Amino acid sequence: MSLIKSISGIRGTIGGRPGEGLSPLDVVKFTAAYATFMRKNAANDSNKIVVGRDARLSGEMVNNLVVATLMGMGFDVVNIGLATTPTTEIAVKAEGACGGIILTASHNPKQWNALKLLNADGEFLNAEQGQAILKIAEVDDFTFVDVDDLGKVTNVNDYAQRHIDSVLALDLVDVEAIKKAKFTVAIDAVNSVGGIVIPALLRQLGVEKVVELNCEPTGNFAHTPEPIPENLTQISDLMKTGVADVGFVVDPDVDRLAIVMENGEMFVEEYTLVSVADYVLSKTPGATVSNLSSSRALRDVTLAHGCSYSASAVGEVNVVTQMKATNAVIGGEGNGGVIYPASHNGRDALVGVALFLTLLAKSGKKVSELKQQYPAYEIAKNRVELTPDIDVDAILNAVKERFANERVTTIDGVKIDFEDSWVHLRKSNTEPIIRIYSEAPTMEKAQKLGERIKDIINSLR
Repeated sequence: MSLIKSISGIRGTIGGRPGEGLSPLDVVKFTAAYATFMRKNAANDSNKIVVGRDARLSGEMVNNLVVATLMGMGFDVVNIGLATTPTTEIAVKAEGACGGIILTASHNPKQWNALKLLNADGEFLNAEQGQAILKIAEVDDFTFVDVDDLGKVTNVNDYAQRHIDSVLALDLVDVEAIKKAKFTVAIDAVNSVGGIVIPALLRQLGVEKVVELNCEPTGNFAHTPEPIPENLTQISDLMKTGVADVGFVVDPDVDRLAIVMENGEMFVEEYTLVSVADYVLSKTPGATVSNLSSSRALRDVTLAHGCSYSASAVGEVNVVTQMKATNAVIGGEGNGGVIYPASHNGRDALVGVALFLTLLAKSGKKVSELKQQYPAYEIAKNRVELTPDIDVDAILNAVKERFANERVTTIDGVKIDFEDSWVHLRKSNTEPIIRIYSEAPTMEKAQKLGERIKDIINSLR
């Protein structure tokens, strides 16, 4: 069993003994700790907390535990039920709540679930706030209220449509252009909440025909839910038959968007943000931000528009912080996460779909033709499994010293920039691994660079 406490929230496998996985007792403990922290530190005086969840099998159980715990801590709960992560973020602001909890393990397999914690702006808590909550949980420093002070629960079921309406209302989303293009779009929603909201969004955008794959929100994921090429063979094979102009794939909580070209090949996750940013910058020039593990292509496209680019540490909260500091007009992460402040400060696949379809409609090109106009890079993604005896910090320091003559960035793990390539290694926030991302003009070169770093790490273990 696994239980991971990080900047990305409290994430674990369901079952097992308390403290070894995300057991019911752990759910209650961390929810109570969050409620205690929010009671003292919330940015407003609201007594409401929003709760939303994806469709994974443990969702109902975890939802019931979280709602009951918040009520026991004296908070009124706005329970929006099955909802995407960005929908829940939007609901926090719309409700004037002091915070929110999203119940999703994002791209992790079905045995995982997690508590993702939001502030009053519907944004993820920062590392310092997260550490404060972990300290509260560690010593059980929370007190439940008396019977007369129990919170209430209100069930609100229309936030999916409210979210869609907000996307349709964005200035850079051109519904008429999309309608005129008469697109056929395929969508793989991996049997989670994307199966509810993405087809509805596509139809309201004026897409002529929607081909649905794995859109029943059962929680029994039809394939490994991370939207990376090796998991997307079903929609790739479908696209090769010529049935659709573009294919979209989302993860279980719908904050990541992968695109499949009309020929069945991957547009590549990294280029979701690159293409959407290219469109946004063409209409509203400004700064852009992505994390250290994201493609140089965003930097190149940004500079081509005469605008400025900067990088942040990995993690949505870090990207958002940097975007605010630079007043960025678009940003996100290379895993298909688009953050568009004109909508809200969170990764949002709905926004990504609408902006990409607008770009595609206005370009008059096929998706494969659109891809060809962007800088050509390939990213290799490797990993090293961690065991309790591995000193990650020592490994990272040793790698840093090995490449001291190159341009090295250490705000998040170690990133080494070479003239035409880079490699970034860091401890994952969500899994017990060291992630090794490397980018070069060809996959062969990128993979060779990643393997070189893996060999160095293995020699240090």
